[in-house]
Amino acid sequence: MGQDLHGQAISPAAVTGGRNRTGGRTVLVTGAAGFIGSHVCEALLSRGDRVVGIDNFDSYYAEHLKRANVAPALEHPSYTLIEGDINSAADLDRAFSHAPFHGVIHLAARAGVRPSLKNPVLYNEVNVLGTTRLTERMRQCDSGHLVHASSSSVYGSRSTVPFREEDHADRPSSPYAATKRSNELSLHAFHHLYGTPVTCLRFFTAYGPRQRPEMAIHKFANLIDNGEAVPIFGDGSAQRDYTFIADVVGGVLRALDRPNGYRIYNLGTTDTTPLLHLAQRIAAHLDRPLRVQYQPEQPGDVPITCADISRAVAELGYKPVVQLEEGLSRFVDWFRETRAAEAAEVTAA
Repeated sequence: MGQDLHGQAISPAAVTGGRNRTGGRTVLVTGAAGFIGSHVCEALLSRGDRVVGIDNFDSYYAEHLKRANVAPALEHPSYTLIEGDINSAADLDRAFSHAPFHGVIHLAARAGVRPSLKNPVLYNEVNVLGTTRLTERMRQCDSGHLVHASSSSVYGSRSTVPFREEDHADRPSSPYAATKRSNELSLHAFHHLYGTPVTCLRFFTAYGPRQRPEMAIHKFANLIDNGEAVPIFGDGSAQRDYTFIADVVGGVLRALDRPNGYRIYNLGTTDTTPLLHLAQRIAAHLDRPLRVQYQPEQPGDVPITCADISRAVAELGYKPVVQLEEGLSRFVDWFRETRAAEAAEVTAA
């Protein structure tokens, strides 16, 4: 029996949305040490799959956080971690030596809208070229279904909500968003030419335990807990569709198990929360005062994200259940536990 993302015992059937243990299947997960990737690996292991993870532990954020992310999976006998880069032929050789795969869950990417403005070449090398190299290797091996992590950022700056998969996504607002849309298009060609089932999942601001430290909820929690001011870009009215990690993982696994040609799905909640209200709720959960520092709007930011999830509900059985207040409570519990552990380590040293 495994654990859920809050440490509570759950059955394998609960992880897979009612499916029985699959036994014997092997899944390749790229970006396995990341926020979403590490949770996906644990969910796959909990339901009985074998998992091969690959991650290069890049310097985008602290390596020790990624090491902590993968530590639980490393205790599992059905988990293999390859420390390697999807842009390295030798590292892909090592990963695909474990084929055939039931499927490939491709989460490896250079993340973040604002950093992509400073280094668009790197984002193209990692996100676009890396994905092309991965699919070329898939074409040479028995690799099953490809599930690719896309992003709500592909919709660009718009005010018409909710965002639907059939909407035009041809005006991205950042190099990061452009790489994600580029991958969606190239993967359509990959499916058309070679018949490999491809599912692109447009994530809408995933959050929860292990969230990257530069993302708003984690960043705000650190600042508030330290008594520092929270930077609010613009007037704080920008809204996001925040999706708890357990719901994201559930969508990923359901997509993996339901190949359907070439499909794109939104994984969000349909609810939106203004940025200032988010900061206020984090402060309330931390029982700390909120200090705000208003700053100019940032290039690349969009005013709102809001998912229409009807396609994912109908075709995948996707059903987000964690509301923002509950999700923030779970995140703050993890945040406090992590801070306490780090303080204990410093004291012991």
